[in-house]
Amino acid sequence: MSEPRDGVIRVAWHGADRFDVRIRRHVVRADQPADVGGSDTGPTPAELFVGSVAAGVACCAERYLRQRQLPAGVGVTVRYGLGVCPGRIDHIELSVEAPGLPAGLRASLLSVLEHCAVCTTLRVPPRVTFEVRQEACPRAGQASRPTPPRT
Repeated sequence: MSEPRDGVIRVAWHGADRFDVRIRRHVVRADQPADVGGSDTGPTPAELFVGSVAAGVACCAERYLRQRQLPAGVGVTVRYGLGVCPGRIDHIELSVEAPGLPAGLRASLLSVLEHCAVCTTLRVPPRVTFEVRQEACPRAGQASRPTPPRT
């Protein structure tokens, strides 16, 4: 089955800093560490973001190996740093472990990994818009009045 082109992800508050992120039929809990007031019941949003980058790279690497009938078993270690002004992730360093990869294919694999969808999104950022609504869901038969999106 192919990956969906467009999607909707729903995030619901579960008290304090806890949120459930619903993606298709999956639920991922996001929270903050206890030392900053959270309950530490899940990774932080920043950790989920960096984990998404690592998972995207791992999927691309594994597909690369599979297409070439090379041994499977990719691993990815990612290190990242948080910037202060503005608050953001300011660097991401990925290390891909591909034990069955012949040395002659390293450059080819690196080229493929640099073009994975998640990494490409970081290089060519999407348009991000915001809307603030008072009601989570309009009542049946009523149209919501969304605030115009901000970019």
